[in-house]
Amino acid sequence: MSAAKPETLRKVHFTGVCGTAMGSLAAALRDRGVEVTGSDDNVYPPMSTFLEGKGITISKGFRPENIPADADFVVIGNAMTRGNPEVESILNRKLLYYSLPEALKIFFLRGRHNLVVTGTHGKTTTTSLLAWIFESAGLEPSWLIGGIPNNLGQGCRLGDSKYFILEGDEYDTAFFDKRSKFVHYLPELLIVNNIEFDHADIFRDLEDVMTSFRRLVQIVPSEGMVLLNGDDPNCRALAEKCPAPMLEVGFSPNAGNHIGDVHYGREMSSFTLFGQRFEIRMIGEFNVRNAAMAVSAAHFYNVPFEEIRKALLSFTGIRRRQEVRGEAGGVTVIDDFGHHPTAIAQTLEGLRVKYPVAKLWAVFEPRSNTTRRAVFQDVLPKAFAGADGVVLAQVARMDQLPPDQRLNPEKVVSDLKAAGKQAFYEPDTATIINRVSGLAGKGDVIVVFSNGGFDNIHTKLLEALKAKS
Repeated sequence: MSAAKPETLRKVHFTGVCGTAMGSLAAALRDRGVEVTGSDDNVYPPMSTFLEGKGITISKGFRPENIPADADFVVIGNAMTRGNPEVESILNRKLLYYSLPEALKIFFLRGRHNLVVTGTHGKTTTTSLLAWIFESAGLEPSWLIGGIPNNLGQGCRLGDSKYFILEGDEYDTAFFDKRSKFVHYLPELLIVNNIEFDHADIFRDLEDVMTSFRRLVQIVPSEGMVLLNGDDPNCRALAEKCPAPMLEVGFSPNAGNHIGDVHYGREMSSFTLFGQRFEIRMIGEFNVRNAAMAVSAAHFYNVPFEEIRKALLSFTGIRRRQEVRGEAGGVTVIDDFGHHPTAIAQTLEGLRVKYPVAKLWAVFEPRSNTTRRAVFQDVLPKAFAGADGVVLAQVARMDQLPPDQRLNPEKVVSDLKAAGKQAFYEPDTATIINRVSGLAGKGDVIVVFSNGGFDNIHTKLLEALKAKS
């Protein structure tokens, strides 16, 4: 049975359109000539400007009248809940609706070679690298990525190639489907970068997360392939009941695909895999791991090594992943999506290589559904070990959590100070900017960690630093 025909679509509405995957799919449908509308209450760049540039009308706020009466169907984002005015209208009007993963599966994934990249960290970078390798090699893949890669220009493309490369998120699918998104993606090749506890709002503990990944490996076909991080014990545990062929990728000498001869430079990293030398214009061990996974996946589909090498060397990164937003008064401001302690620590480690003598200031907004909670209360101070100074913002949407379950940023700051580090808690953007711009001097680097818009703090910081100079 073939996939439903996407060419039959005329009009689709997205409720929660500014989510990274939602917005990417909306734009890709628009590129195919589908009339697309959308609504959200968190409308901010870069996604808002990206969608507007595609000619997609975005309604701010959720209202029943936002949904066109003649829409073929509505895609409901996974952040939407019962009580949302559009959700209630969709149900009462008995409109056809799908979750984003369902819409992808029904219209685009069946019958394809789907390469699905999963894991707690590195999904976006690995998926972007893999898509760029295939694109650079002339294979014209479709892709869905939870970010905007510079080389590809957008997070989703819906083409006619047999290859579809997807970032597979373990977060739940929708209010009406609590399974992880990635179980819908029909993986032929599956990458598992790493597994840690995250998403404390939907998973009870690490074992709960592992259960979701175990279900995923069960649906990889016997003619497919599972690539696991051979240095991660949680990934290795998946191999015990994996019915598909499995290969470990890692620095361990026991890994089937051994990463060797690694060099970390200020602008480039290089490594050896399959007896071949590869270079990437990215820094840090975690990016070498991401690249090695992408190389291993491309090799499984017989992409020539020379094409892989050329693609890695020409890859120019992803927006909001160690993205330099500007320099003012001799101070560099960097935007990073990191919000899990491991991601924060790895990013700081990489930036220390790139800026070996600079003073590193880390500004962190506890905004994700895990870091807003007290789950990482004792771990967060250790995550900032690579920074010279740290400023914590107020917990986002703090009124939604009881005090005993909420992260205490003042306690994090106290622990950092006890470890001999400059640290401050500032409750709003204005005081953060005042604090950091007052402390940062010429040659310093400020890295802002947030998985949201953070009140456009990057631009405001640059303006304050320019005024100071």
